[in-house]
Amino acid sequence: MSGHSKWATIKRAKETKDAKRGTVFTKLGNNISIAARTGGDPEANFSLRLAVERAKQANMPKENIERAIKRGTGELGGAAIEELTYEGFGPAKAAFIIEAVTDNKNRTASEIRHIFTKFNGSLGATNSVNWKFDHSGVIRVAIDQTKSFNFDELELELIDNGAIDINKEAEGITIITSIPDLQKMKTFLDKKNIAVESAQIEYLAKEVKELSPTDQEKIGPFIDALDENNDVSNFYTDVALG
Repeated sequence: MSGHSKWATIKRAKETKDAKRGTVFTKLGNNISIAARTGGDPEANFSLRLAVERAKQANMPKENIERAIKRGTGELGGAAIEELTYEGFGPAKAAFIIEAVTDNKNRTASEIRHIFTKFNGSLGATNSVNWKFDHSGVIRVAIDQTKSFNFDELELELIDNGAIDINKEAEGITIITSIPDLQKMKTFLDKKNIAVESAQIEYLAKEVKELSPTDQEKIGPFIDALDENNDVSNFYTDVALG
């Protein structure tokens, strides 16, 4: 998701109850496996390092992380996994891009289509809503981290290291980069000992629409259904979510 709604997603993930932790670990493990396909060493594979860091932040057990890496490198065998992207309109005509990781694309396509249909949405063709988003590197630094540095001075350094946009929000700072500059920015923050809440490639809506309270209620169950689906790794929308 985009904007402040992503902060809400991060917060929900941290507060996940034990009953849903298995779903969260499945999603994180799938992302690790996908990243590990190009190399199982997190120090040499930036995408894998980010995926492993997200898993550790969610307190995913070390053995689960190691197993996910081995699955991605092919050491464990089993069905091959692949990344899929879906586009469409959910409730309140909200545009959605959904990223999935699966070992059975027919099953996943059927489940995603069912979610859209159940909540009066419509699954679209490739590029049906993609044009409404920018594909960018996004790093979020929580508000408690911002107290340890002078923001005005840091802002100049962020720009020097590839920041396209810097948004100061109630929850913290969101730094937007080009995809090639994401690794450079993450390395810079690591050297400054500034911990990040998340660092990944995201779809950011070019224009974010506000929803009425009624439409917020309509879209909530749709988002819950996406959250609860094991194959859905990420989703993004062009509406502001509470």
